Amino acid sequence: MAEQTQPLYVVSPSPHIHAGDSVRRIMLAVIVALLPALAWALWRFGWNAARLVAVCVSACVLAEWVARRLMRRDAGIDDFSAVVTGLLLAFNLPPSLPSGMAVAGSVVAIVAAKQVFGGLGYNPFNPALIGRVFLLISFPVQMTTWSEWRIPAPAPGLEALTTATPLGLLKTSLGQGVMPYRFDAATAWQFFLGWKNGCLGEVSGLALLLGAAYLFYRKCIYWQVPVFFIGAVAAVAAVLWKLDPAHHLPPLFHVLTGGVLLGAFFMATDMVTSPITRLGMAWFGAGCGLLTMVIRVWGGYPEGVSFAILIMNALVPLINRYTRPRVFGHGRRG
Repeated sequence: MAEQTQPLYVVSPSPHIHAGDSVRRIMLAVIVALLPALAWALWRFGWNAARLVAVCVSACVLAEWVARRLMRRDAGIDDFSAVVTGLLLAFNLPPSLPSGMAVAGSVVAIVAAKQVFGGLGYNPFNPALIGRVFLLISFPVQMTTWSEWRIPAPAPGLEALTTATPLGLLKTSLGQGVMPYRFDAATAWQFFLGWKNGCLGEVSGLALLLGAAYLFYRKCIYWQVPVFFIGAVAAVAAVLWKLDPAHHLPPLFHVLTGGVLLGAFFMATDMVTSPITRLGMAWFGAGCGLLTMVIRVWGGYPEGVSFAILIMNALVPLINRYTRPRVFGHGRRG
C-alpha cells in the first residue's frame, strides 16, 4: 500500500470560529488585572505582602509541576494558571500568616482542589478558595490575626494601629450590644481607597475596580456574575438596615468590606467553576451574594464570601442543566 502523502484533516462539527484567546493569554490578563491590588498591598503591608505573594506563587507552581510529573502528565505550568491561583490565595490571606501555613494552603489548592480532579478545566471548586478555607479551618487563630498597618492621618506619637477587620469588629461589637461604626461618606471613601484592615488583596476597592475594568475590556469576564453578586449583597443589607438600623449598617458598608469585590470580580467569575449560560451566571451571582449575607449576619464567621462561592460552585452542574437554552425545533424537554 502506498504511503499517504496528503495531510490528514480532523473534521469536527461546526461552528468553526476561534476567538483567538488561549488559557495562557487569559491567565496573563488576570495577572495584569491583579497588579493594582498587588501594588496597594505591597505599599500598605510591605514585606509581609511581598513574602506571602512570593511564597504562594512559588509553592503553587512547584506543587503543580511535581503533581503533574507524579501523575505522568505534561508539565503544564506554562499556562500561568498556577501563578493566578497563588496570587489569589495570597490575596485571601492575612499579612501576618506564617510562610509554612501559606505553603500548606498552596499545596492543598493545587493538588487536592485541582490536580486530583484532572487539572485545569476539571476542578469543580475554585482552588484558591479551597486553600483559604483549609487554612481557616486548620489555623483559625493565625487566619484571624491582623498585623499593624499605617493610618492615613496619624496622631502625635501614633503611626500604626493593630485592629480587627471592619467585619470582625462589627461581629464582636454587636455581640456586646454596641454599634462600632458611624458609617458616613468619609468612612465609605476611606474604605473604598483601602484604609482598612483585611486580607492582602481585598482592602482597596479602587484597585480592584481598576483590575475589573481591564478584565471587562479584555472580555475575560461577563457582567452577570459580579453585578448580581454585589446586587444581592446590597439588597439584603438594605432590607436589614431599613428594618433595624440600630444593628445593621448600610449596603455600601457590606459591599466595601471583606472579600465582596475581590470575590465578585476575580473568584466567582472563574470560567471553570461558574455557569456557562447567561441566566445561570445571574443565578450563580445572586446565590453567592445571598449566602454571603446569610453567613455574615447569622453565621459563625464575620465573612462569608469564600464559603458562599464554594457552595455555589457545587451547584453549578444543576444551574447549567436548568438554564440551558431550548434547542431550536424542540420543546422545553427536547
